[in-house]
Amino acid sequence: MAVLLWLLILSAFHAVALAQQRQFNITLGSSLTPTTNSSWFSPSRRFAFGFYEQTNGYAVGIYIVGMPNKTAVWTANRNSPVVPSNTVLHLTNDGRLIVKVGNQEISVINPSRAIASASLMDTGNFVLYDSDRNVIWQSFDNPTNTLLPGQHLSAGQELFSSASEADDSFGFFRLIMQVDGYLVQYPANTPYTAPYAYYESHISGVGNNVSLNLADDGLLYLLNSNNSLKNLTRGGYRRERTIIYMMKIDADGIFRVYSHSLNQQNSSVIWSSTDDRCDPKGLCGLNGFCTNIDAQAKCMCLPGFDFVMPGNWRAGCERSFPTETCRLKENTSKYYDMRTVENTVWEDSTYVVLGGTTKEDCEQACLQDCNCEAALFKDRECRKQKLPLRYGRRDLGNSNLTLVKVGINFIHNEGVPNQTVEETKGKKLRIDILIASITLALFALLVLGISGFLIHRIHVWTCRKIQESRSVQLCEDVAPRAFSYAELEQATSGFKEALGRGAFGTVFKGILAEGQKVIAVKRLDKELVEGETEFQTEIKIIGKTHHRNLVRLLGYCLEGSRRLLVYAYMTNGSLADVLFKPEKQPTWEERCGFARDIARGLLYLHDECETQIIHCDIKPQNILMDDQFCAKISDFGMAKLLKKDQTRTYTGIRGTRGYVAPEWHRNMPVTVKADVYSFGVVLLELICRRKCVDMSLDENEAILEYWVYNCFDAGEIDKLVGDEEVDRRQFERMVKISIWCIQEEPSLRPSMKKVLLMLEGTVEIPMPPSPSFLSSI
Repeated sequence: MAVLLWLLILSAFHAVALAQQRQFNITLGSSLTPTTNSSWFSPSRRFAFGFYEQTNGYAVGIYIVGMPNKTAVWTANRNSPVVPSNTVLHLTNDGRLIVKVGNQEISVINPSRAIASASLMDTGNFVLYDSDRNVIWQSFDNPTNTLLPGQHLSAGQELFSSASEADDSFGFFRLIMQVDGYLVQYPANTPYTAPYAYYESHISGVGNNVSLNLADDGLLYLLNSNNSLKNLTRGGYRRERTIIYMMKIDADGIFRVYSHSLNQQNSSVIWSSTDDRCDPKGLCGLNGFCTNIDAQAKCMCLPGFDFVMPGNWRAGCERSFPTETCRLKENTSKYYDMRTVENTVWEDSTYVVLGGTTKEDCEQACLQDCNCEAALFKDRECRKQKLPLRYGRRDLGNSNLTLVKVGINFIHNEGVPNQTVEETKGKKLRIDILIASITLALFALLVLGISGFLIHRIHVWTCRKIQESRSVQLCEDVAPRAFSYAELEQATSGFKEALGRGAFGTVFKGILAEGQKVIAVKRLDKELVEGETEFQTEIKIIGKTHHRNLVRLLGYCLEGSRRLLVYAYMTNGSLADVLFKPEKQPTWEERCGFARDIARGLLYLHDECETQIIHCDIKPQNILMDDQFCAKISDFGMAKLLKKDQTRTYTGIRGTRGYVAPEWHRNMPVTVKADVYSFGVVLLELICRRKCVDMSLDENEAILEYWVYNCFDAGEIDKLVGDEEVDRRQFERMVKISIWCIQEEPSLRPSMKKVLLMLEGTVEIPMPPSPSFLSSI
């Protein structure tokens, strides 16, 4: 039997060798475009190399010709594979394979020597040659998510799934042929250790240089240097010229062998690594768990949680109720109750273990612990957890209980009336409800009529009062109040106590005569301000932006050329005062809270207020701290108050050195992503407790962005916090978030909504690429 198996394998390699000899040369100067001449073909036209459609554009890769949706078997530039329709793929005369998008050039493949020619074999192998006809690169040695017959996955190599069926960028699962002889599957961005594995296979006795191979009859097997063989697919299949086999790790994390019929132009699965769709760890994202329903995977959220993006399970789940802060310094039992999910297992990230407890004891222990957000209970053992929970799945053979802390308000509004009452009682209940509803409706109509009359009377009286007034001064809770210059001069004692000076003017402390309310008055430089009409218009818009993480604009003064803004006074100064003073620096948890506060404020400005506001100058000096040390963004409307042309020419409004986004210097359109960049720099400062530029430090550490990425790339991020004790997983997430935010290309930076979700731990964070400005150093 073993001899017969070897004969089959040898014949497969012989067929592959014959196919390798058939080739068409692609010469220097050749080019492709997505919409006209889009591909270079293999001799039999089974395979093509070129453009194929992806969501919102095209990708470059190898695909099977004639199959629906151009079945891709290899994809270039998976960090960012999608390009627009005006792209040109070019094998240049100086031996480079690139795509050109306008004036931008992006390498498709980077071989060690200049390319002299290329060819696509009938096996689907794309090969590059030098001038001596030596192979300098081939796709069979650099697989992405697929193996073709004759191709193998060598020791140390891995395949990554696609993000989705319609997006071939890096996904969430990987298959690696480990150097220890084990073929293992893990979620992306996890250690190569047993707790994270969800599939493994190996050869008994192992041996050296084990590889995963696919024969042209669909036989999938492991082979080592001792010629020991393990067949994963338990036998080969039909070998026909009209059938192409391929092995692929799919977007759902399962790897399968497919049979593609060129005659019928369809595909079918002939083998898969598992029949349990919930086996891949992390399929449902954070705070979600997988359950099998009719042999199909279905994701569900923890009680009190909703999907971040309905229809996209991978985005995970987020709380549907507000959370109370640990700053209350009291147990949280009066704000929360516990809910139970049975038969579920998760990654164990326990921070406290309580033995010999009952379920009720475990619930109470979590309720009374401000930091406890969930607990795993089994066999009288209570394991306290912090969110997010990940790698959840329902396992009916496991008695584990997941206890989740849920807001009391959510619980009160959550339930649906129990419908198990007797039919007669149900009818009586419906009649009672009908009578009560009619009574309430009549009463509501009566109240509405009286209220309408009173509101009308008040409205008429208010209009008369406004007409009698020289200037409109709305209530502080509705719109900014118009102050006279004399009022503010008196409140500040003649602008005596300056709190600080910024790019737009000087800030003074003041006290209003009525109510003795402490205020901060910003006197704008005369040359910066708009005309009277534009200034009033923007003030009204900014005055409507109410958010707990924005400094409240209370009023303004507009007299002649004088422009002043009145803000609520922040008792604890700026984030710079708090962060950069060595005598009392904030703790790690407090700094994480500041980061979330700032992110929420920016999200409101970018996406949620009446008109989108780009701050343009996010830095610690513009983040103020109230009496509860809640971080609030100040100067958030200054960009809207300045002269239109000064958003392009005046250095002050471009931001501050070290925080300014690169696009300001390139005459590129400035979007909300400029604020994301500045936020990323501030986040680095929060992590490291130092300024972004400090020339007193060693040359390698002076520029914070460069130092952080170099430490991250070298696996030495512990240097960033020194001896400080931090939450390791949260620390690693914060570093990755900051690197995504400071990407030089604005489109690579996440939105503030995505940033906030990552900070809160409700979505996975992919491995960030190197910021492109580092490659030019």
